[in-house]
Amino acid sequence: MNPRSNKTLRAALLHAATATALACGLLNPAVAQTPLKIGFIATMSGPGGALGQDQYDAFMLAIEQRGGKLGGVPVTVIKEDDQLKPDVGVQAATKLLQSDKVDIITGVTFSNVMMAIHKPITDAQVFFIGSNAGPAPIAGKQCSEYFFSTSWDNDMLHEAGGQLTNDLGYKNVYVMAANYQAGRDAASGFKRNFKGNVIGEVYTQVNQPDYSAEIAQLQAASPDAVYVFYPGGMGINFIKQYRQAGLLGEIPLLSAASLDGTTLPALKNLAVGAITSAPYAPNIDNPQNKAFVEAFEKAYKRPPSMYAAQSWDAASLLDSAIRKVGGNLSDKAAVIAALKEADFESVRGHFKFDSNHFPDAAFYRVDVVEENGEAVLKALAPVKIATRADFAKQCHLK
Repeated sequence: MNPRSNKTLRAALLHAATATALACGLLNPAVAQTPLKIGFIATMSGPGGALGQDQYDAFMLAIEQRGGKLGGVPVTVIKEDDQLKPDVGVQAATKLLQSDKVDIITGVTFSNVMMAIHKPITDAQVFFIGSNAGPAPIAGKQCSEYFFSTSWDNDMLHEAGGQLTNDLGYKNVYVMAANYQAGRDAASGFKRNFKGNVIGEVYTQVNQPDYSAEIAQLQAASPDAVYVFYPGGMGINFIKQYRQAGLLGEIPLLSAASLDGTTLPALKNLAVGAITSAPYAPNIDNPQNKAFVEAFEKAYKRPPSMYAAQSWDAASLLDSAIRKVGGNLSDKAAVIAALKEADFESVRGHFKFDSNHFPDAAFYRVDVVEENGEAVLKALAPVKIATRADFAKQCHLK
């Protein structure tokens, strides 16, 4: 056989081998691409476990709906339960950073855990997308270019609560909150906008089960209304006991993050009449939220909470940013720029980042109402916050 024939034969064999490899997916870049590793840290157990579960379920559903990818890149999610314990959160973050070598971390339910793990993660220059906890220090002096939040800073959540209390005309209000970072931020944010008198300010133990003594004290104070911050199981216990004391129809109950999609199933009609300020409700009228609610209810047989909505937004944010950089996270400046653009449609409506990487996002008056014999959360009107703590001015980022 002459050299020309040998060359032709080799070319034909190479072509056949390449065609076979492509048919089997062996040379398909999308198949061969190494998945991005995402660490997910949240409170998945105990009284606050339902909050973290909603964060996780929504995040995984967003990935599932994109074919196991974000930004067109396959992703692997490694879940860790912080058990609402800062030291356990630090252990989880250390494992994800050092052993699993994740590219991104997301989630985090409670602020005491966020305060413990924020610096180790951002110091490692790993992209950190928070989808609930928003301690004030992280929105201000301790901000980081590697941290972005799809929720709110803690004060903002309760600034909306203070504004709503003004809008409703209450003058003398009793304030109660759990005694940790988010609880102290709650009272601070509420008082920044509330123009009336705070006639009582009480802090209770985290995961305290019995509030009978505190409820008796607030009843004796005869306020126009009560404003509380008790997320997760704390909210369930407090509202049940408030109803049992006969106060829910007597002294108006306002709250933030105490009545939501994670706690209402346990309270049901006991919560009817309560008023919340919230960043989300399932009836918010935009196309992306309608699609989200339909998908979440089909997958999990329950309506989504604000924790689910914020985590869905976190996945959508990552999807947009990863796509913009073509899946290449090594150019950190490009990834940060892509995240800052927030080029996605939030289920909550208006969404853009301030310079401290916390969002300027919408808030709503959300009431617990009875529809067809069932208690549901219903957004009634936007809440326009008059006064904001400008944490962005304390942040070094521009």
